[in-house]
Amino acid sequence: MNRYLVAILLFIITFSFAQPKSPYEFLPNYGKQVSHYHQVEAYFQQLVKESDWIKHEKYGETTQERNLNAYYISTPENLKNLEEIRRNHLHEIGLFPTKNNNKSKAVVWLSFNVHGNEIGAIESALSVAYELVNPNNKETKKWLEDIVVILDPCLNPDGFSRYASWLRDVSGSKTHPGLYDREHMEPWPGGRQNHYVYDLNRDWAWQTQRETQLRMDLYHQWMPMVHADVHEMGYNEPYFFPPAAEPYHEQISPFQRDFHKKIGELTAKKFDKEGWMYYSGERFDLFYPSYGDTYPCYNGAVGMTYEQGGIGAGRAVTMKNGDILTIKDRLEHHTKAILAVVELSFVQKEMLTKEFRNFFKDSRTKPKGKYQTYIVKDHPKNAELLKLLNRNRIEASFADESRKLTGYHYQSNAEKVFSVEPNDIIISVDQPRAVLAQVLFEPHHKLSDSLSYDITAWSLPHAYGIESYALKGKVAFKTKSKQSVINPEKSNNVYAYYIPWNNRSSARVLSLLHQNNIKVRYASKEVTFGDIVIQRGGLIVTKGDNSKVENFEIKVATLIAEKSDYKVLETGMAKKGGDLGGENYPLLKAPKVMVLSGNGVSNIDFGQVWFYLDQVVEYPTSIVDVQNFNRVNLAEYTTLILPEGWYSFSDNQKKTIDDFIARGGKVIAIGGAVSQFEDREGFHLTKFATEDEKTQAQKILEEQELADRFLEVENAERRSISSFVPGAIVENKLDKTHPLSYGLGEQYYSLKTSENKYKLLKGAQNIIYVPKNYQSSGFIGYKLKKSLEETVTFAIDHYGQGKVIYMIDNPLFRGFWENGNLLFSNALFLVE
Repeated sequence: MNRYLVAILLFIITFSFAQPKSPYEFLPNYGKQVSHYHQVEAYFQQLVKESDWIKHEKYGETTQERNLNAYYISTPENLKNLEEIRRNHLHEIGLFPTKNNNKSKAVVWLSFNVHGNEIGAIESALSVAYELVNPNNKETKKWLEDIVVILDPCLNPDGFSRYASWLRDVSGSKTHPGLYDREHMEPWPGGRQNHYVYDLNRDWAWQTQRETQLRMDLYHQWMPMVHADVHEMGYNEPYFFPPAAEPYHEQISPFQRDFHKKIGELTAKKFDKEGWMYYSGERFDLFYPSYGDTYPCYNGAVGMTYEQGGIGAGRAVTMKNGDILTIKDRLEHHTKAILAVVELSFVQKEMLTKEFRNFFKDSRTKPKGKYQTYIVKDHPKNAELLKLLNRNRIEASFADESRKLTGYHYQSNAEKVFSVEPNDIIISVDQPRAVLAQVLFEPHHKLSDSLSYDITAWSLPHAYGIESYALKGKVAFKTKSKQSVINPEKSNNVYAYYIPWNNRSSARVLSLLHQNNIKVRYASKEVTFGDIVIQRGGLIVTKGDNSKVENFEIKVATLIAEKSDYKVLETGMAKKGGDLGGENYPLLKAPKVMVLSGNGVSNIDFGQVWFYLDQVVEYPTSIVDVQNFNRVNLAEYTTLILPEGWYSFSDNQKKTIDDFIARGGKVIAIGGAVSQFEDREGFHLTKFATEDEKTQAQKILEEQELADRFLEVENAERRSISSFVPGAIVENKLDKTHPLSYGLGEQYYSLKTSENKYKLLKGAQNIIYVPKNYQSSGFIGYKLKKSLEETVTFAIDHYGQGKVIYMIDNPLFRGFWENGNLLFSNALFLVE
């Protein structure tokens, strides 16, 4: 009897981890219907339970409290020593102090479904995981002896769940491959983006979103050698795999290019065998730093994008060639391609390891960018910049002495003598993240091809609006690891509090004060009280205005605590500029805000406004779908925000908005939304301020059309970009005396992502505009570049007792343009 029990026990031990179910066995509708997120998690739980070749780690939760999951896949022995392997891997690139005896392993990270409605990606993650742990797949078992795979099946669970729930809701028992069935017409806002309708695939470097921040914490704990980012594109497109298209950033190494070429060749062989259509090298470049392929490249890995046709396909769709594309087709194509990534990583393991180590060695000893040191002057906006640097593990220190130096000055685009002073940020590129630091701080990037997939300029000094310098050599001077902070002085004689208006914390503090019914003023000119200089826009909270507030000092000090640079005023009498009871301190009213959403509104641009209001300044807001606009009583609001969109207001709706403005309301119109006021009676928004300007522009257009008659069709796409801007930094002049410009600095650099332009307006206030002979960075088509001179970027048009703020460029673009966040705060809170 005992021998029988022992035999049973041995059988259980031997085979308990031997037979994980395939996705087809575990999920009855796998490949036919989109899986629910809980089913995806259940499948991976089954793999973890039934196989000792896979290990689970929950690395966080989304905004909607769904799990963010990573799965480590390797041999049982490797998984037992996972932490030692990780430390050894980091030690080899200088990111961990001690070495152990474990043999080096290649670390390969596979990311699926960063865009929630690209369901072929997440569905393929199940099959990829199964083939890696499948005991009958001897080939993958061999690979995993030398490889640790980190598999993230869904980077965007909230967006995916939104899409999956909708598709399930509209699905019947039969598929509907016809193009006009509702399962091919995803409703607004769609499942592509996350909870805040942000595109997580553009957020790798900026890390504005919760999901990105949590994922990047884990990413930097591992620093993979290879990263595959799995996507879908329009369903009529064939499969895309590397190599990527030009432009390649100049920091992309020859080895990274070569690996791209090799993976293309290997994948092509596998697709050729199946007779599957594909292409490579035509789209999806390696330039913009915040993608799932480029960001890993700038961190030493081989980053790659994989795209399967499928967006809008639902469960099945008829393509142009008459074939029906199914979920099963989509996931099988991805599975084949992504397993090839692991295979090539195994084949190239020695070279991969060598080049990865050399990347970090060269970063410390011979960084190849033009500039070796970046200096950012001390400024309150640096608090957010330092958060960004820390999230990206870019090392920075602070100056601890004063010295004269010469360097490239970002704001004047010229060499300049300047002073380094204590607390200035020093970023030396002889560090592990040298390449990433140079990519983010370089003032100008070389474009090998002007046909770029995304924005072509993003220099952080311009994004943050902070005076900065770049030096070609290393500079040795005294530094410190922490910034010196002067805490606010306590006073027993509080007359008023002064809160400088100089960063996002200023706006968040004002938001808190408004929500707690604290009356606030702001300084409309520079004023001096004793040794305290109050800059324009500085917030003033007086005891006199808030006489009914109990425990005034304690309550206000608590609300403004995050603004460590606030000051206490002990008197209302100014040394210079006007006493606090005078006319230079308008009383601010708490805005009552409504934002339009829904059909006709750009979902992603709406998301940027929503995130700003809900997370950046934490201010209460009403969100109303356009289709419900007629049901709203606008008299209950003071501020209406129109995000970028393609609005089709009726005449009655336009009149409702006009009446709202005339009675004292404020409209903030962003991007394409400004067109709702173009060439309308009572407003001053026109493409041209004079008939001569209009005639001259029409003449140029007609001459070009005549010349175009002789052009060949072949290069039409390249010719079209002569009037195009994918995303470039453009210098702007500003009226520093207007509240819309407070805190922005001496000049404003706008990120221009649209060719939309208006000549300086006649009859309106052109607060921020592009001057003649402006400086720019990034690609701007030659026809467009000249015509941008003397065009308005941000203007205010008065109508009745109210106003419209025209934002031709979107200051909230992707949330990383920090000076844009402050500009929008000005529009929301200070412009009344």
